[in-house]
Amino acid sequence: MHFPTITLLGFALASVTSAYHAGRHSRDLDMDMGFASMHSARGLPAIGKKGVMLMNRIAPSTSSLYIANTDGTNERQLFNGSTTYDYHANFSPDGKYITFTSERNGDGQSDLYRVAVNGSTPEELLATSSFEDAAVMSPDGTKIAYVSTANGYKANIWIMDLATGVQTNLTNTEEIKGVSWSPDGYFSPAWSPDGEWLVFSSDRNTAWTGHGNGTGWEHTQELSIYAIKPDGTGFRQVVTKKDYCLGSPKFSPDGTRIVFHELTREATWDAHRPEDLATVSSQIVSVDFATGLDRIEETSGAGLKLQPHYITQDNIGYLIKGVSANVGLNYTSGSGLVAGSMRTPAWSPDGTQVIYEKVGWTIRAMEKPLYSWDGDYEYRHTDVFPELSRQGRLAITQKQLGNSSIVSMQPDGTDLKLVFDSSSGDIDPALVKQGLAGAFQPAWSPDGEWIAFGLGSWFQERAVYTAWIYRATANGSYYEQLTDGTVNSGFPSYSADGRYLVYRVWTGAFGLRIMDLTDKSVRVLTNSSDNLPHFSPDGERILFTRKMNTTNFDVCTIKPDGTDLQVLTSSGANDAHAVWTADGRIMWSSGMYGFRSECATYDSTFQPYGQIMIMNADGSNKTMLTDSMWEDSMPLYLPNDVLE
Repeated sequence: MHFPTITLLGFALASVTSAYHAGRHSRDLDMDMGFASMHSARGLPAIGKKGVMLMNRIAPSTSSLYIANTDGTNERQLFNGSTTYDYHANFSPDGKYITFTSERNGDGQSDLYRVAVNGSTPEELLATSSFEDAAVMSPDGTKIAYVSTANGYKANIWIMDLATGVQTNLTNTEEIKGVSWSPDGYFSPAWSPDGEWLVFSSDRNTAWTGHGNGTGWEHTQELSIYAIKPDGTGFRQVVTKKDYCLGSPKFSPDGTRIVFHELTREATWDAHRPEDLATVSSQIVSVDFATGLDRIEETSGAGLKLQPHYITQDNIGYLIKGVSANVGLNYTSGSGLVAGSMRTPAWSPDGTQVIYEKVGWTIRAMEKPLYSWDGDYEYRHTDVFPELSRQGRLAITQKQLGNSSIVSMQPDGTDLKLVFDSSSGDIDPALVKQGLAGAFQPAWSPDGEWIAFGLGSWFQERAVYTAWIYRATANGSYYEQLTDGTVNSGFPSYSADGRYLVYRVWTGAFGLRIMDLTDKSVRVLTNSSDNLPHFSPDGERILFTRKMNTTNFDVCTIKPDGTDLQVLTSSGANDAHAVWTADGRIMWSSGMYGFRSECATYDSTFQPYGQIMIMNADGSNKTMLTDSMWEDSMPLYLPNDVLE
C-alpha cells in the first residue's frame, strides 16, 4: 500500500468527514500487506514483493498495560501474560471499558481498541495504515475522540461515531489549522463531563526551535491548551504561556476547571534524555475553563511532573518521571506515593483504579519484522548505518549493542565478521556506552575490499571531542588512520571509482572535504555547516545535509567539483540522514509533519525526525514511507536478488 505523493508545503486535504463500510471500523485485511504475520523468515526474500527495507527504530521494545487500585495495591497485567504492544489507555466514563492504543497489527503501526476492565477479548475500534492514538470515549459512550494522521500526515483531533463509523477531523480545517511553517500537531484530547467540549494540547503556530535554546538539532515542543466543541465549533485557546509546554489537560469533575502539566519548552528536551532527567522540574497547574484565569499551582518543588488527572474535585493524581525519590504516582492530597516506573497513567471515574503502561528497552533483533507501509517492500529492523556493498555484503555499526563497532555479514545475517573494534581507538568508553561515540557509518569501497568509517564522537559531542576518518580491510586484518584529528571528521563515502572519499569536518573548520586516496591529499568542497555526505551510485553528485540557519537543516546535492548546489527540501523542520538508493533516488528522515504526541512522555525517543521519506534525485515526487510514533531512520533497500 503506497502513500500518495505529496508536496512539502500546502498539500491538498481530503474531505474532513469520512466513513468506513457500515458497521466496520477496521482495515480491509485483503488490502493491507503490513501485518507482521505476512513477513518472510529472517534472511529470506520477501515473497510477492520487490525486496526488504532495513531500517532502524528508536522506541521501547515492549509496552504492557497494568491496572491497579489507586494506592498501587492489586496490580495486575490487563492482558495476563500477553506480549502485545499496548499503551495510552483511558477508562470509559461509566468505568466499564478501557480504550487503548496498540501495535498488535505490526511493530510501529498504532491502532485503537476497547476492552472490558477485566481484560476480556479486546474489540478493534479503528485500524488503518495511518497513526491513531489516545482514544477517549464521550460521556454518553457513543463516540471517541482520538489523534490521527489521516488526511495530511499531521497529528489532528478526530471524532468517530461508534455506531456508524463516521469520522470527522476537528482540527485540520481551513478555519482552525495552524500556519504551514509550524509543527501544527494536536494531542491528548479530553472530554468535559457534559460532553459539550473537548480540550487538548497543540503546538500550532509555534516556531521550530532546537534544543540548547535554539542551537541544537533536536526540536523542543511548545504547547498551549485549546478547546473545541465536538461539532467543530467554538474553537478557542484556553491558556498559553510563551516558551512553555502545557500538556495533557483534564477537566475537573464539575467541569469548571482544567488541570495540566507545565514545563519550559527547553525542558521537553531534557525530559527524554535519561542523563538530564534529574535537572528537570515541572508543576501541575489548574485554571478556570471558561476564562483561562484563576491560575493555581497545585504542586511545588523539584521533579518532572506529568499527566495530571482529577481524582476528586480536591485531589489530583499525577506522574513523577525520572530519578527523584518520588518517582511514580503522586497525589496532591498527600495520600501517598505509588513508587515505580510507569507511563501515561489514567484513573477510573470513581477514583478507585488506575491504568498505566510499563515499557522495556531490550534490543530489537536484527531483521525483526516491522509494519510495512510500502506494500512493495517488507520492513525489517537493523542496527545503525547499514550499507550494502556492490558485491552484496552488509555492513553496520553495532550502536544498539552498546559497542559501536563495525561488522559485516551476509544480508541474511550469517557469516558475521568484526571489521573494526571501537575499543581500538582513543575514545571515551562512557560515550561509547551512551551511543554517542564509536566507529560510525561504514562505507564500502566499490571493489568490496575496504570499509571507511568515522571514529570518535558524533552528533552533539562533535563540538567538544575529536573524530578521525579510518579505513579497514573488509576482513578486519588491517586498518589505518586517514585524518590527523585536528578537527572532528566523520561520515565518509566512496566515489564510484573508489579513488575518492568525501567526508565532513566540524568544529574548528566546517564543511565537506574530498580526499584523493592515491596520495591522501585533501581539497575543500564546502565551508558551510554540512554533514552526512554520500556519493551517488554513478559518482556524479554528492548528497548531504546543510544547516540552513540556527533552527533548520535541509537535504542538498552538489557536484564533486563544487558546482550546481541544489537544495531539495524546504519544510521548515529538520530534514537529514539522507542516503541514495541503488536506482538513484534519495531516502531521508524528516520532521516535516511534526510530533505525534507530547514529547516529554517517553525516554530516549526523538520524534519528530523519524518519518522516512523518498524522493527523486531532483527533489520531485516526495513520498512517505513510515507513519509511526517513533524515530525511524537509516533505511536501506535490499532487493530480493541479494537475499536469494
